[in-house]
Amino acid sequence: MTSSVTHVFRLLRWGRTLARHGALTGIERDRATPPPVRRLARIARFGARVPKKPRYTEAFVAIGPAAIKLGQALATRADLVGDEAAVELQTLQDRLPAAPFAAIKAQVETELGRPLEQLFTEFDPVPVGAASIAQVHRAITTDGRLVAVKVLRPGIEAELERAIETYEWAAARVEGMGGEAARLRPRATIAMFKQWTARELDLRREAASASELRENMVAEADFHVPEIDWSRTAQRVMTLEWIEGIKLTDREGLIAAGHDLPNLSKILVRAFLRQAVVDGFFHADLHQGNLFALADGRLAAVDFGIMGRINRQARLWLAEILHGLITGNYRRVAEIHFEAQYVPGHHNIDEFVTALRAVGEPIRGLPVKEISIGHMLEGLFKITRDFDMPVQPHLLLLQKTMVMEEGVATSLDPDINMWETARPFIEEWVRSELGPEARAADWLIENFRNLARLPELIRRIDHYYPQPGAAPPGPPLPEVVVVKPFGWWRYALTGLIAGGIGVAATLLLT
Repeated sequence: MTSSVTHVFRLLRWGRTLARHGALTGIERDRATPPPVRRLARIARFGARVPKKPRYTEAFVAIGPAAIKLGQALATRADLVGDEAAVELQTLQDRLPAAPFAAIKAQVETELGRPLEQLFTEFDPVPVGAASIAQVHRAITTDGRLVAVKVLRPGIEAELERAIETYEWAAARVEGMGGEAARLRPRATIAMFKQWTARELDLRREAASASELRENMVAEADFHVPEIDWSRTAQRVMTLEWIEGIKLTDREGLIAAGHDLPNLSKILVRAFLRQAVVDGFFHADLHQGNLFALADGRLAAVDFGIMGRINRQARLWLAEILHGLITGNYRRVAEIHFEAQYVPGHHNIDEFVTALRAVGEPIRGLPVKEISIGHMLEGLFKITRDFDMPVQPHLLLLQKTMVMEEGVATSLDPDINMWETARPFIEEWVRSELGPEARAADWLIENFRNLARLPELIRRIDHYYPQPGAAPPGPPLPEVVVVKPFGWWRYALTGLIAGGIGVAATLLLT
């Protein structure tokens, strides 16, 4: 168990790194930042030479893999962080220093249980890309196939575990401060981030995600997902089909090769909508470094470590919310928020409708191509604060991916008509899922399921309410915990220690 002193030391060290690179200015100026957090930011900045221009890439690399993940998301949002910052942060995606090849070779052989020469006839020791958690090498299998081999960085699990442990400790204390910090539910957010990270650290799960997505995307012929080589895949090594294409980070290369950038943008939007709205299983790391334009005009995706899932009911709500905002049906959007219990019941639905109109009408008044999903979400997030809506951690990944996907699409085609591209797809799906045929099918399915459960229900009734004269089963008995008495001096010592910890915690957080 890591001590509180260690967590505080780590936070101050990370804060010091951010301060030296000018990355704490926004936290200090944000009025929603809890005062103790603001004071810690000032302590971390004390005596540091803060540059006029923040150097985010250097700061995130110096802190470690968890911070790099944040930088990757910001790299697609030039409209939020500026063009210069976005270009700088793109280097976080796959151009980090590589791990030594000797360590990589040893890890591949250990995981796959055979010498490298028995698995591959060629294995390039220089990686084609090195990211925060893994790096990728080009290789040729013994049966002549060109593949990409993804290998976890040696020791990355322990490094991430230490960082996430401190994130959990800090989130618990920030949430305990109440107010806006509690509404944002940082503990639940970190718990979900921990779950995503666990998926990234087991490449077998990533391979399974790629396989599932490949099956789902058969309907989108222009979106390609590489095939997995399961015989050369293990927990720390994944082998998959090599993608020969141009990364979307290379805009000049795309133009020189004659690619239709507006069409690539539309392919991306449709592919994401099919994943998120139709299948409920989506690639949640769609930055430019993970997307390739193929020679035949298709779009290919790689890196399936972060995937998101939303159930059918949540997808229905999402589609109706987007459709309602597009068409101006704010009443229905408000009703969905109350049905989903996103808004506490003590609020007035009419006031919520008015707040939604204040966000939606300025957007509807703009030319369609100027409507930004990112700006719309920003307005909706303000409403969540005004109406005491707790953050929904299961939707955070979807919201983040929607913003990221819009950033990539507009980088390909600044004039893309996002709503015009999305509207036919959403309207068609809403009609198919909420039309009379779909409602009738749902009614039949629900009632047939209830009928199928009747025999089991009757057996349970007979078990708990037997015929007269039969003794009913007794209630389950809880386990008895034996408590040994301590001497009075141990209670006193425990009280002194607890009091000392309480005083120390008060001093740290006040």
